[in-house]
Amino acid sequence: MGASFQDFTSRQEMIAPDFEVYRYRSTYLNEVALHHHDFYEIYLLLRGRVAYTVENRIYQVRPGDIMLISPLELHQARISTDAEPYERIVLWVARSYLEGLSSAKTSLTRCFDASQPGHGNLLRPTPQGSADFRHQLETLGTLHSQDEYGSDLLATGCLVSLLVALNKAVTEASAQPPACTCDRVVDAVVEYINAHYSESLTLDDLADRFFISKYHLLRKFDRQVGTTVHRYILQKRLMIAKQLLGSGVAPSEVCQYCGFGDYANFYRAFRAEYHITPRQYAQSQKETPSY
Repeated sequence: MGASFQDFTSRQEMIAPDFEVYRYRSTYLNEVALHHHDFYEIYLLLRGRVAYTVENRIYQVRPGDIMLISPLELHQARISTDAEPYERIVLWVARSYLEGLSSAKTSLTRCFDASQPGHGNLLRPTPQGSADFRHQLETLGTLHSQDEYGSDLLATGCLVSLLVALNKAVTEASAQPPACTCDRVVDAVVEYINAHYSESLTLDDLADRFFISKYHLLRKFDRQVGTTVHRYILQKRLMIAKQLLGSGVAPSEVCQYCGFGDYANFYRAFRAEYHITPRQYAQSQKETPSY
């Protein structure tokens, strides 16, 4: 991949069945709205000033830092608007592919696991460590783009080596994870939404439950999470719906389980978000190969 850059697009779905590597350079503001993936993401900031939101946490990312985003985590990079170019390397890895590369002894997904003690999304390596990760990512991108004999196996080996190194670095750094910005009220609201997304949730009910005016809650929530309460609830329900559809649950049951109530509302929301109907998505998952 070297020093070349790819054209940035707002696409948030994988094309390849295994992994994809991109190196972007932007000289204008091109933020992607708060979103989630069905795959793992590794993001290395090369240049620029970024505040990275993951769920209800905000991380101040420095050049050389790495963000680790797991499936189902709502996230967004908030880019400072100044004259400095925004450069980063992004690696996407399919969920089943990365899990398939793991062994009984070595989990390559552990660094993404929020249940691990001291877990955070931000890894701040030493300058040498960051340079090493950058070299591995660039090598991986070069190998993945080649069609020469053995390049596919070399790329897989490079990916495994990268993930082993990342997991080791995360384990060593977990005792003192980089600080992130949180808000006590917003944290409590997000936790409640995540536990009760299948129930009726309104802004008025949440404001009453947490003893805060709905206007104050709206301002605090948007500042911390980067979207409205309504939009956050909708995205949570939709991404859970995708997981259930992918596991074979009928769309009508998914609709009820995820709190939509009315199937027409579920259908419209799902199609507007993913540009595919619930049944079409369920069928596409049956046709997707697993590793």
